Amino acid sequence: MKADRIFTLILTRADTGARHLVIFGAAAMVGVVSAQVVARYMFNSSFDWADEVSRIAFVWTIFLAIPLGIRDGTHVGIELLVKRFPVRLRAMLARVTNGLAAVMMLIVFWTSIIVAMVTWSERLGVLNMTSSVFFFPVILGSLHAALHLTQMALFPSDPRTSEPRT
Repeated sequence: MKADRIFTLILTRADTGARHLVIFGAAAMVGVVSAQVVARYMFNSSFDWADEVSRIAFVWTIFLAIPLGIRDGTHVGIELLVKRFPVRLRAMLARVTNGLAAVMMLIVFWTSIIVAMVTWSERLGVLNMTSSVFFFPVILGSLHAALHLTQMALFPSDPRTSEPRT
C-alpha cells in the first residue's frame, strides 16, 4: 500500500472521530451553558460545575477542530505576495511551509505531553479531575494537525498549485 493511501486512511478515520467529538463538545457546551442560564434566572440557583465543564468542552472543541480546518484550508492565510509567484514556486513554498508547520505541531505535541505529566497531580476546583484534562485535546489536536500538514507537504493534492485537499 502506498504511503499516501496510508496517510489518507489514517486521517480519514481521525477526521471522523474528531468531527464527532467536536459536535459532541459543542453540544455539551450549549447544553450546559443553557441549563446554567435557565437555572440561574428561572430558579435562582446554579450548578457549581457548569463553568468548568463548559470550559473543558470549549477547549476540546477548539483544539480538535483545528486539524479539520487545516485539512479544508479554512485557516487564515496571507497570500498577497505568494499569489504573485509562479505556480511552481508557490507549490514548493506550500510544501516547505506545511513541513515546517508539521514540525512545529510535533513540538507542541511533545511539549503538551510533558506539561500534562507535570500537572497531572493538580486538581480542578469543583470537579475531582486532573487539570491535565485541558492538555489532552492539545496533544490529540497537534498530532492530528501534524499528520495533515505532513501529508500536505509530502503528497500535495495538485503538485502545480498550493490548493488544499478537499
